[in-house]
Amino acid sequence: MNARYLTTATVTILVAGLLPATAADPQLLNLVMPDAKVLAGVNVDQAKTSPFGQYVLSQMQLQDTHLTEVTSLTGFDPTRDVHELLVASSGGATAHTGLALARGNFDPGRINALALSKGAVSETYNGVTIVEDPKQQSGFAFLNATIVAAGDVANVKAAIDRQTKSTTSLPAPVIVQVNQWSSAEDAWVVVTVPPSTLHPAAGMPTIPGVGPANQNTAFQTIQQAAGGVKFGTNVVVTGQAQALTAQDATQLGDTFKLLASLAQLQANGDPRLLALSQSLTVSTSGNLLNVSVSLPQDQLVAMLKPAAKRPAVRRKM
Repeated sequence: MNARYLTTATVTILVAGLLPATAADPQLLNLVMPDAKVLAGVNVDQAKTSPFGQYVLSQMQLQDTHLTEVTSLTGFDPTRDVHELLVASSGGATAHTGLALARGNFDPGRINALALSKGAVSETYNGVTIVEDPKQQSGFAFLNATIVAAGDVANVKAAIDRQTKSTTSLPAPVIVQVNQWSSAEDAWVVVTVPPSTLHPAAGMPTIPGVGPANQNTAFQTIQQAAGGVKFGTNVVVTGQAQALTAQDATQLGDTFKLLASLAQLQANGDPRLLALSQSLTVSTSGNLLNVSVSLPQDQLVAMLKPAAKRPAVRRKM
C-alpha cells in the first residue's frame, strides 16, 4: 500500500487535534486504555467559531494535498465532519503506539473502499472491519457511523472490545483531571506520570545558568503535568506542573522566568518573540507551578506565519 493514503485516511481524521474542546465525551473516554498516561482532547466544532481556529483549519486544508484528494474521492472532510477528538497513549517503549478516537459524520464504506483501493488490507474483528497497512501494524476502524478509532492494531482491537462497556476503565483520579481541564479549556492535554519518563527527547537545548550535572534534571522533579488552550479575542495557553516539593516548584518557576528573560535579550527586535516572552506569567502554589501566556489572536496568527526578512541592523562602533 502507498502508506500516505492510509495515513491520510486515518491521520487526517485526527489532525484537527490542533484545535479546541469542551468537556470530554464520556463515550470516547470509555474506549481509552485503562493505563493511559497521556490524554489530549479537542472540540473541532468550537474551533469553527474562533477566527484563530478557522485560520489553523484553513492552513491544514491548504498544506495537505492528500487531504484534498481524500475529500474529493470520499466526500469526507475532517475540517467539516469531525466534531470531537480524543487521543491517548500508555507511554510504552514504542513511540508508534496509542489510540486516537474521533466523533463525527462519516461514510465508512467510501473511506474504507478508498484505503483498500490504494493497497490497504482489512480484517474483521468482533464484527468490526479494521483497515490496516500491509504490515498490519496500524489501522483504523469505524465503530459506527459517528465514531472512528485509529492507532496500532492492538489498541484498535482493544477499543472495539471496550465499546460494549457502559463505564470507563480509566482510574477515577484521571477522570477528575480530564473533566477539569476539558471543561475549562478548548484544547487540553493531561500527563499523569513524570514527563521525563515518556520518550525523553535527545539533543534538548541546554539551560543557561544550570550546571552540566543538572542539565538533564532541571525538569525531572515534575510528577504530573497538564495544559490547555482557550480561544477568543486573546488566545490563552495555560500549563500546570506538579513538582515533588514546593522548593522544586519554585526552582522550576525561576527557570521559566530565566528563559523568558533570555528570550527577550535574544529577540533581536523581533516583536513576535518579544510579545511572547513578555506575556509569560509564572506563579507557584505549594508544589504546583502555573504558567500562562496570553496573546491577541491576530498577533498569534502573525507569529505562525514565516517571518518577513528584515534588513540587517548595523551596529555602531
